[in-house]
Amino acid sequence: MAKTDIEKSFQTLKSTIPLLLKYNIPAIPTNYALWYTYVSNDSPQLNQDIDENLQKGYPLSVAKTKELYRNYLSEKQEVDAWQLRQSMEAMLLEVSQSMKDTKSDTTEFKSLMDANLDNLSKVEKEGLSVTEVMALVRKMVHELQAIRQKTISFSGSLVKAEKEIESLKLKLQESQHEALYDALTGLCNRRYFDSEIESKIGIDKMSLMLIDIDHFKIINDTHGHLMGDLVLKAVAKKLQSGCREDAQVFRYGGEEFVILMPGADLQKARHIADVMRRSIEKIAVKDRRTGNVLGDVTVSIGVAQRTKGEQPHDLVERADKLLYKAKTLGRNRVMPIS
Repeated sequence: MAKTDIEKSFQTLKSTIPLLLKYNIPAIPTNYALWYTYVSNDSPQLNQDIDENLQKGYPLSVAKTKELYRNYLSEKQEVDAWQLRQSMEAMLLEVSQSMKDTKSDTTEFKSLMDANLDNLSKVEKEGLSVTEVMALVRKMVHELQAIRQKTISFSGSLVKAEKEIESLKLKLQESQHEALYDALTGLCNRRYFDSEIESKIGIDKMSLMLIDIDHFKIINDTHGHLMGDLVLKAVAKKLQSGCREDAQVFRYGGEEFVILMPGADLQKARHIADVMRRSIEKIAVKDRRTGNVLGDVTVSIGVAQRTKGEQPHDLVERADKLLYKAKTLGRNRVMPIS
């Protein structure tokens, strides 16, 4: 390395360390690499992303820092591996839900077969048919018994396959505990949210929405888990498109979403929440396998603005109480009312 390169690296180092101290960023390798690149201005887009946060007075969360590192500094192989893990998790989730629906259908089919067997047995026992018809009945009973046995065997195989898939999902989750995104919806996940709210809790004004899909269990039970997944994706897309300025939506868990809104007061946040609620009412989800279309999807929303000195879990809890109130008052509404 030439002397000028060494001097340049040293000057960059001298500028990097104070920035880490200024913004209270741990001096771990990924953080150092990120801010070293920022100081050296080797990636203008990275600098733009960081500057936008700094200009708004928003500290960079641990999750945001990891995302920036992956987007701008990771080797292509690292990114490809991460994307593969995301795709694999999504595939496992879909197959698992399909197994659950198929197992449910198989159980129902078994019940129907049992009923048919009982009816046919009655015909034989009561002697209501001639000899020729009885021979046919016996043949039908034998065939139905064989089908029933195959159904029981198939149901057992499904249970075994489902357990194997669940095991694979757990192993995958353990191997990517640092993942920041929800595989099904593509939104940032709960871990990302926890990091973001913790880093932004000190800013002057911030509001939060907690959103829950109404009657989601009924959707799953009536239309199947795959239709439920389609509803989750559609709602996530609507919420994402409805986010403006610095608002960010996260998959909070199950059928719940959360939107963090730095810089927004309660009145503004509540207005945006109601606009989102009305847009979700227009959702129509189609299952391509069956052609079934599901409409009338609604959400209930609780909105809260952080008060001075309030901790993240207290803010979330207040929003959750308002969400619960929205549901008890009939769902498909935003609380507080005004």
